[in-house]
Amino acid sequence: MQIGKKIWAIPEGYIPAWSNGPSPEMTSHEAACILNTNSQDAHVTLTIYFADREPAGPYQILVPALRTKHIRFNDLDEPEKIPPGLSYSSVFMADVPVVIQHTRLDSRQSENALLSTIAYSE
Repeated sequence: MQIGKKIWAIPEGYIPAWSNGPSPEMTSHEAACILNTNSQDAHVTLTIYFADREPAGPYQILVPALRTKHIRFNDLDEPEKIPPGLSYSSVFMADVPVVIQHTRLDSRQSENALLSTIAYSE
């Protein structure tokens, strides 16, 4: 069963610059959960866009067939780290249909905030 789309965008991105609580569980972060229900692997390319500089990427992500993969934007480092404390947007392009959900944990206060939404797809 193929579900999803090949192009996804998350216009709102921000990695809080600091955290409150034990690491790595409570480290403030942005994440994307990529679901691949296909019988073949999904090769996903991620590009990060900024307001005042050239884009970062592409980041290459492999999601095996019939699997899900959670990536933390904080952990991306090739070709470069995404700077914390700076707004950005992201575009995912896959070679097979996938579904992408976006989540942010903001633990700057002891009362943590969690945001989650399905990305926009084409």
